[in-house]
Amino acid sequence: MNNTVEKPWGGRFTEPTDAFVEAFTASVTFDKRLYAHDIAGSIAHATMLAKIGVLTANERDAIKTGLEAIRTEIEKGEFQWSIAREDVHMNIEARLIDIIGDVGKKLHTGRSRNDQVATDMRLYLRDEMKTIVAELSRLQTALVTLAEQEADTIMPGFTHLQTAQPVTFGHHLLAWFENLKRDHGRLIDCAKRVNVMPLGAAALAGTSYPIDRAYTAELLGFDAPTENSLDAVSDRDFVIEFVSAAALLMVHLSRFSEELILWASAQFNFIELGDSFCTGSSIMPQKKNPDVPELIRGKTGRITGNLMSLLMLMKGQPLAYNKDNQEDKEPLFDTVDNLRASLRVFADMIPAITAKHDNMREAARRGFSTATDLADYLVRQGVAFRDAHEVVGKAVRLGVDTERDLAEMSLQELQGFSDKIGQDVFDVLTLDGSVSARDHLGGTAPAQVRAAAQRARTWIADSQ
Repeated sequence: MNNTVEKPWGGRFTEPTDAFVEAFTASVTFDKRLYAHDIAGSIAHATMLAKIGVLTANERDAIKTGLEAIRTEIEKGEFQWSIAREDVHMNIEARLIDIIGDVGKKLHTGRSRNDQVATDMRLYLRDEMKTIVAELSRLQTALVTLAEQEADTIMPGFTHLQTAQPVTFGHHLLAWFENLKRDHGRLIDCAKRVNVMPLGAAALAGTSYPIDRAYTAELLGFDAPTENSLDAVSDRDFVIEFVSAAALLMVHLSRFSEELILWASAQFNFIELGDSFCTGSSIMPQKKNPDVPELIRGKTGRITGNLMSLLMLMKGQPLAYNKDNQEDKEPLFDTVDNLRASLRVFADMIPAITAKHDNMREAARRGFSTATDLADYLVRQGVAFRDAHEVVGKAVRLGVDTERDLAEMSLQELQGFSDKIGQDVFDVLTLDGSVSARDHLGGTAPAQVRAAAQRARTWIADSQ
């Protein structure tokens, strides 16, 4: 048995905490990263207590000065964290009492660690989400810039990973942009529910002190205080919602990564990734491995696992706060760290992509990607689409047998499948003619890609 530090709740107990239990239940090893938000919340709480007359102005100032000194100690690496003091809150409070004496004991008036930690986590996540959204916007800008550069670059579009129709590389990149645009919207919407303040809910029922929660919320930049004290201390929806949005964002990055990995392979050879984002082999000197997109693809599973962990954490808990909720922080912190890093490296990697235009074009030419254009041509000549589909299928069969693309066949050969085909058919059988024909909103025509890129730039600027 071991009890080297007096517990703030020790009056109820006749035996000290077992040493292993003390270490097992402590959270300070990971929740100490909340120190800046814990201090900010405590300063606001002390300011409010002075406003309602619970603290004097001198006591408020002493607490504020002490807390700011603690922040300096932590940032300089001079603060002594103690597992015996359990968590970031009690470590800071104990040090405050060391510095300013008994006045420090008044800080916890009218609050509990339950509403304190919920407030700290919201402050923390609010700050981290701003950084994450900024990195997401930086990635979107990189995609738009590359899309503009590659607006005329023709490549095969795929379904079932089989050549389908020709598209422009710029159009494909802007499809990624649209994925991320939805992710941006989810994060911004989530931020509204993050930015409400639990402080003042105390342990679960509120407090008998005449606290001014609206004032504290204003000091901390929250939109409003929470409406119900029981919900305020037990709610972790905001954490789950953020991690859910993060998991979906990572799924998008993983899909992008898979395409980059395929395109950079010798079999596709569509792009070259910058050397700074690849590694070599310890045994095969010719290798250039796409480690960054591969690792992002792997981290997606990790963040999805964090989401499952949080859902399971909350599913069986009765109201209000339970010790289970100590387990909410590590999945959240891990998600924040890995999502932020993944967005940062992806935003840096996109400008380092070099498109191999000739290889992309040749791949589009080889796969009968203009077959649908021939069917559409026949429809315009009065042929029913299902009949046109059969005609083109027969033409493709000849192409497979003779190893020629449709555009490489003679007019006489094509007319053997339908007398509706004229010399002008070759205008639609070329790759350039095919992509240029999709000249409508959302289409792959180069002019539409440039217009879409400009709209995307405007959207990015407006969303800042």
